[in-house]
Amino acid sequence: MNTIQADARSTGRRAAHSPAFELLARLGFVARGVIYATIGLLAIQVAIHSSNEKTNQRGAMQSIEEQPFGHWLLVAVAVGLGGYALWRFVQAFFGHGPEGGGDASTFGRIAAAASGCAYAALCALAVSILLGASSRSSSNPHRSAAGVLGWPGGQWIVGLAGALFIGVALYQGYKGVTRKFLDEDKTGEMGPFTRRWLTRIGVVGHLARMVAFGLIGIFVVKAAVDYAPRKAVGLDGALARLAHQSYGTFLLAVVAAGLVAFGVYSIADARYRRI
Repeated sequence: MNTIQADARSTGRRAAHSPAFELLARLGFVARGVIYATIGLLAIQVAIHSSNEKTNQRGAMQSIEEQPFGHWLLVAVAVGLGGYALWRFVQAFFGHGPEGGGDASTFGRIAAAASGCAYAALCALAVSILLGASSRSSSNPHRSAAGVLGWPGGQWIVGLAGALFIGVALYQGYKGVTRKFLDEDKTGEMGPFTRRWLTRIGVVGHLARMVAFGLIGIFVVKAAVDYAPRKAVGLDGALARLAHQSYGTFLLAVVAAGLVAFGVYSIADARYRRI
């Protein structure tokens, strides 16, 4: 059995380091960047013009599809998101870290699996939009929270989900402040200007993700504590709540610009990330 497991792991490692798989994973970083940049641009539009654009993943994908050649661009985004999810699942299953980084830790494998699930869901969302399917109800955080709150121990489950978002937010902030995200890149291949530029947009982008995920987590936890499903919000709801605060338009514009920065960082990272 050990020999079979070793052979399977060896096969998985070879597949994960194949040129085709690496290309698919790098396309995933581009797709992730396109989604974040589009969400940020939509949020800036909301901040400036008070429009009713949906500042979430569905709204971003629908906006992409509405552009010239947008259908084929969204196809590429769907493929990229699927490739990114597959790469993360391979990391989780076989436990390999980035090239030259040895085996991933247990926490790294869990994080990779969670990331894979999230991006697989985004890939499915992109496919549903391409097929013209409507899944608004399934992505409604109010209904999702209401359903889970009705389960035995539902308040704890929703509360833990909110705490998970807050944990992810804090980790994003930690990576941004300490610049730990550079550990995952081939910094030796960067020139001084490229490294300085990538570092700056990476810091801003990770801090913007911290704010976005943190707001979602806070509202989900509040929904669990108050047993009020309507207080649970997704990314669009979190940004909308931010806009309603004092100096909300300014704050929304800053966070939106940060999300655009993360999108640009992710696209640039497709070149330098250690796969």
